[in-house]
Amino acid sequence: MSEKRIIVTGASSGIGEAVARHAVARGWEVLAVARRAERLEALAAGTGCQTFVADLTDEAAVAEFAAAAAEFRPTGLVQVAGGAKGAAELAETTIDDWRWMFEANVIGTKRVIDAVLPLLRASTEPGPDGAARYAEIMVVTSIAATVAYPGGSGYNAAKSAEKQLVDVLRLELHGEPIRVMEVAPGMVWTEEFSLVRFEGDQEKADAVYKDVQDPLSADDVAQVMTDILALPGHVSIDETIIKPVAQTHPWRVFKGPLRAKG
Repeated sequence: MSEKRIIVTGASSGIGEAVARHAVARGWEVLAVARRAERLEALAAGTGCQTFVADLTDEAAVAEFAAAAAEFRPTGLVQVAGGAKGAAELAETTIDDWRWMFEANVIGTKRVIDAVLPLLRASTEPGPDGAARYAEIMVVTSIAATVAYPGGSGYNAAKSAEKQLVDVLRLELHGEPIRVMEVAPGMVWTEEFSLVRFEGDQEKADAVYKDVQDPLSADDVAQVMTDILALPGHVSIDETIIKPVAQTHPWRVFKGPLRAKG
């Protein structure tokens, strides 16, 4: 049995799916969690990971997830589930979109941590050899958590709140063998993130990445995340910011081929 057993949320697509695949490839046991059963079935068929179908914004579904997590006996949690809706100016945004973003990015993260933290604490009990055991919580936020940009008000607010949740949790787990880590990606091309944000408008979603040389892929981010998770348990990389070279700021993205000056 693998010593590392991680729960990955948001595992039906994008970064979450990529993390699950990388983790299995490293020989870790994975419980992949997401809303869409058919996508989880395909992931399980391709990797051999365990799966659990749950909408993590639903309290009853999270209770069922907690029971499945207890049976899985995790040593780590990778919280990826979340997302953005809308890119209008603040005065034009809707309360429904804001509510969705806070449920998906903040309340959902709170619910998952509530369910999993007691299990992670239990996993740190020393074994027969008396060696120290560490657990881990890794949360994917965004560079939007710390840098505002026009059209990002609701997402900026939600990701900022999620980041504060992570920072407070790290302080509150002081003295416990649990590392709490945040990964804040910049521009990442995935099949669904911008499509969800623009309510299925493929043209608007594609325009975000048009003429950008080598935006990050979900695979790029997953490689960094699993590299961090593979470090010895006492090594905590508290915060990691990942951007493509073409993006020097959340709202400063170079369009066209990158070329050295001179």
